[in-house]
Amino acid sequence: MKSAFVSLIGRPSTGKSTLLNTMCGRKVSIVSPIPQTTRNRIRGIVNREQGQLVFIDTPGYHSSEKRINIHMKNLVSQAAAESEVVLYIIDVSRNPGEEEHLLFSYLSSLETPIVIALNKTDLPGDTAGIKELTELHFPGKPLHEISALNGQGVEELLTALFEAAPEGDMMYPEEFYTDQDPEFRVREIIREKAINRLSQEIPHALYVEIADMETTDEELWIRAFILVERESQKGIVVGKKGMGIRAIRIEAEKELRDLFPYHIQLDIRVKVDPKWRKKDRLLNRLIN
Repeated sequence: MKSAFVSLIGRPSTGKSTLLNTMCGRKVSIVSPIPQTTRNRIRGIVNREQGQLVFIDTPGYHSSEKRINIHMKNLVSQAAAESEVVLYIIDVSRNPGEEEHLLFSYLSSLETPIVIALNKTDLPGDTAGIKELTELHFPGKPLHEISALNGQGVEELLTALFEAAPEGDMMYPEEFYTDQDPEFRVREIIREKAINRLSQEIPHALYVEIADMETTDEELWIRAFILVERESQKGIVVGKKGMGIRAIRIEAEKELRDLFPYHIQLDIRVKVDPKWRKKDRLLNRLIN
């Protein structure tokens, strides 16, 4: 039996979360066109006859001195250090930028086995040029061409990951596909619905707190807060006559009904928490 923790590492918006969901066959990580959506190490579990792989989805590797980005960048390094295998995902639909070159340098210095996936091969891009560049840093390393969105090449990629994994016992029961607790999943679903309705800086300026979760035999009642940095942002999230927050609630309730075996009653309010992205204690709690 093979068993390994596998960290997913790449630039922002390379499709790491989409790939994780495709490999697990279930939605484990929220997905958005907004870069830097993933803020935590999200675990998804894949069980096959060969054994078990526990994937760790990490925030996009982003070069920035902002505190929140430093926290997320540290998560990437921690995940790589704790993994038996690193899955490096490259978006071939974009030209390599500074962050890609930083990743080439960082990952080529690791002793951990690295499997490389060239994602978004279904889109126009300079796949040949990226292959040449990757070969310079990882000579002779196989490059797996995939589309996380439509599943092309994903089973072959999983086979390569199991081949790279060491022998070991399963770390989770076979029926598990994630180890996230219910409160975390609720927070992430609400955050996904909020950021996908907003634009510009606001998606990065909000976080979600669960104030209370109560269950009866038939109902799960949740009170949650979306927190933003300024009063003007609060008004945008709430929307005209409360239509924005109502839409977020309806979309979140719909997805939560598929996740929990209860009738969902969701109460969402919006509050202001100025400069929360500069509060280390809060960042340590939110980003882990």
